[in-house]
Amino acid sequence: MGDIKGGRIMGTVHILPDTTKLPITKIGMAASVCWGANIDDESKYYQRGMDCIKSGHGRAFEFVNVEMILEGYSARVIREWYTHIGGAPTRLQESTRYINYGKFEYVLPESIQHKSSALYEYKNIMRDIGTVIRDLEGMGIPREDAAMLLPLGMTTTIVDKRNLRNLIDMSRQRMCNRAYWEFRELFRDISIALTNYSEEWGWVVNNCFHAKCDESRTCSEKRGCGKYAKAGE
Repeated sequence: MGDIKGGRIMGTVHILPDTTKLPITKIGMAASVCWGANIDDESKYYQRGMDCIKSGHGRAFEFVNVEMILEGYSARVIREWYTHIGGAPTRLQESTRYINYGKFEYVLPESIQHKSSALYEYKNIMRDIGTVIRDLEGMGIPREDAAMLLPLGMTTTIVDKRNLRNLIDMSRQRMCNRAYWEFRELFRDISIALTNYSEEWGWVVNNCFHAKCDESRTCSEKRGCGKYAKAGE
């Protein structure tokens, strides 16, 4: 699982080796074929890929493969992760039918962590849920039924597959300051992991991943964070 810091389980992102190592070059290769360009000169792939990105030719982004393991994030945020289904992503999630959850890890929000009375109640209920799950299994209740008690705050692990276009689209909403706090942290962790994967990924993350307001320089949310003025004002 992730590291425990201040009582909160910190998630980790593992980039799998089948992830495209050179995303800009890959985009340029695909574009070269469709432009009838000389595909034997691989040195030109990078610049053609940059041209696609700067021109917003998003279909070419779908050729960039991203495969990763997301570990130690809450079941709640992973449910929100699943809503980004564009570009036919797929995923496998840690089983609540076969894994023993008599002792499970969970996410501890900062708002609870810094209030002693709330922290006491939160930890107690998580402990009690684990105890009851163990007791039910001891009574012969199938693990898949006892697991119905598990809270959305429990941590989970998934293996995820998607493409660059889907991640760019996701960043528009999930890098917004009004997005759910754990999703913002999850997307930040993914951005760091991809940046460390290759220099090309570092450029893509720094130049293509941002909230939608950073393009329009206006806020379209009903309740904005104040970074930009509302559209039309």
